[in-house]
Amino acid sequence: MTLKEEISCLLDTCWAGREIVYEERTGSTNDRAGELARRGALEGTLVIADAQDAGRGRRGRIWISPPGAGLFMSVILRPDTEPSRISMVTLAAAMAVREGIRKASGLETLIKWPNDIVAHGKKICGILTEMHMEKGAAAYVVTGIGVNVNAETFPAALSERASSVYLETGRKVSRAEIAAAVCGELEDVYEIFRRTWDLSELRDQYNNWLVSRGRRVRVLASKGSWEGEAEGIDRMGRLLVRRTDGKLERVVSGEVSVRGVYGYV
Repeated sequence: MTLKEEISCLLDTCWAGREIVYEERTGSTNDRAGELARRGALEGTLVIADAQDAGRGRRGRIWISPPGAGLFMSVILRPDTEPSRISMVTLAAAMAVREGIRKASGLETLIKWPNDIVAHGKKICGILTEMHMEKGAAAYVVTGIGVNVNAETFPAALSERASSVYLETGRKVSRAEIAAAVCGELEDVYEIFRRTWDLSELRDQYNNWLVSRGRRVRVLASKGSWEGEAEGIDRMGRLLVRRTDGKLERVVSGEVSVRGVYGYV
C-alpha cells in the first residue's frame, strides 16, 4: 500500500486531506501545492512527498528532507480574511501538529513560538506558511509541515538541536498515521480559528503548550536584542514579553526571533 493509500484509509475528515497529491520526490511540497492552488485546487488539498530536494523553513533556512524518514506535507487553505491575519495560521497549525504527533505516537511535545515543535529541548518539526496575494487579498495560503519521524541520526551540526519522534520514543512510527492525525487536528483547529479569524478561542491551549512561557527569553530584533520573560500569546498571536523594567512588549512573528537564554528553547 502506498503512503497516499495509507493516509486515505486513516483519514476521518470532511475536507482536510480529502484530495491527496503524492510525489515520490519533489523540490518542495509548498511549491507544488502553490502550483496546484493557482490552478484551482480545493481547500484542504494535501501534497505529500517521500523526499524533497529543496525543502525550506522560515527565513530561507534549508530543511533536510531525506527519503523515508520524514513527513513532508503541505495543505492548501483559502482563508476569507485580511492578509494581516494569515500569520496566525502558523500558530494554529502548530497546535494541530502537536496534537497529531501525540495521538499517533504518544509523544508529548511543546511549541516554540511561533512555528516549531520541540521535544526535550530539540526540534522535531517546523512549519512554514506562505500566502499568495491577488488584488490585495489572500488568494490562497499554503501551510508546509516537516516532521522528523523516523530519522535515526542527524548531521553533527544539528545533532544538539534536532531530534525525531523515533529518537524520542524509541520506536518507529507510521508516517501515514501522523499525517492523518495532523489533518484531523488541523481541520478542527482551523474551523475554530475562522469563527473569529483570531486566536481568542485557541490562545489558552496554545499557551499551555508554549515552551517559553514563564521563562526568560532573548528577543533578537533588527535594532538590537533585549531580554524579558515570556508570558504567552495574545489573541493576534503576538508573543507577550515583559522586559526587565516591567514594560510589556508584543513581539510580532516575522519581525524578530525568540530563543531561550539558556539553550535552544
